[in-house]
Amino acid sequence: MNNDRIFDGIAEKFSNNIYGTTKGKLRHTLLCDVLSPYLTTPLRAIEIGGGTGVMTAHIASMGHAVTLTDASKDVLEQARAVLGEFDNITIKQQYLQAIEDLANYDLVVCHAVLEWLEAPFDAIDFIFHNMRPGACLSLSFFNQDANLFANAIYGNFDYIAKGMKVKKQVRLNPKQPLSAMRVVEHCEKLGFEVLEKAGIRCFHDYMRDTSHQSSKFDDLLALERQYHKTEPYMWLGKYFHLMLKKL
Repeated sequence: MNNDRIFDGIAEKFSNNIYGTTKGKLRHTLLCDVLSPYLTTPLRAIEIGGGTGVMTAHIASMGHAVTLTDASKDVLEQARAVLGEFDNITIKQQYLQAIEDLANYDLVVCHAVLEWLEAPFDAIDFIFHNMRPGACLSLSFFNQDANLFANAIYGNFDYIAKGMKVKKQVRLNPKQPLSAMRVVEHCEKLGFEVLEKAGIRCFHDYMRDTSHQSSKFDDLLALERQYHKTEPYMWLGKYFHLMLKKL
């Protein structure tokens, strides 16, 4: 039985939680930033676990042919409703492990997917072995190291002592946060070349006055853009991004 988390039945709640907040807006903007240098020439892209298609729409709007995949029927219904204007988008309901044509794409996008999977490192292996040499992978994931740091700031010491595991899993709480350094090491051992590393939301989630997340959003975005590829700040990103190339 596949124990990966999908969002049938809560698609609208999931979408609102991700994109209806400053954290979602900031995450999407920064991911668009890091992808931008790799979208300069026409290419074929596939987004794995792309949900309602917000990133797919961004890539397609730049003239690229994009395949959007997700395991959830409900989120793809939302995607079809908002992506109908595009004739360069193909939508498929698929689990990651069922995708058979990754070798046909120049760019694979897999954002905020690994942390919902039962075996995230197996998923990285699957993507690597099925991509063609020379293709790139844009990979982002919920950062376990930043999660621990944030919980320490919040004073959640019992939660940390329990390994940041709870008996009752909240449906919108990632089940498998990953250590950024461990993912980097795993990808390099597989044979990926790490083209770029970036933290996503290095400051936003730690702000003492949370009202500043919206009232000072432009200043915050400028600060994130200035430091999110710089050590040590990038390692504090609530999400971590890697641009990888299969050699």
